[in-house]
Amino acid sequence: MKRKQFSGEQIIGILKEAEAGAVVTELCRKHGMSSATYYAWKAKFGGLEVSDAKRLRSLEEENARLKRLLADTMLDNAGLKDLLSKKW
Repeated sequence: MKRKQFSGEQIIGILKEAEAGAVVTELCRKHGMSSATYYAWKAKFGGLEVSDAKRLRSLEEENARLKRLLADTMLDNAGLKDLLSKKW
C-alpha cells in the first residue's frame, strides 16, 4: 500500500477538524490514515499553529545537519588519532 505523506500544515488542519468536533474514526477514514497515526500526530503537533509547525520542521532539519557535522568531525578525529598512534 502506498504511504501518504502529509505536510505539517495538513496535519494541523486535520487536528483542528477533530478539535472542532469531528469524530476521530470518521476523520481517519476520510483522510486515509489510522487512528494510531492521528494520536501520534496529536502528541507531536497538538496545540501548534501552522507557523509553529514550519519552525519545528526547520529546527529538525538544522538539528539533523548539525548531527551529521558532529559525526563527520568525530570520524575525522578518530582517524587522526589512529594516524598519530601508528606514526609514533
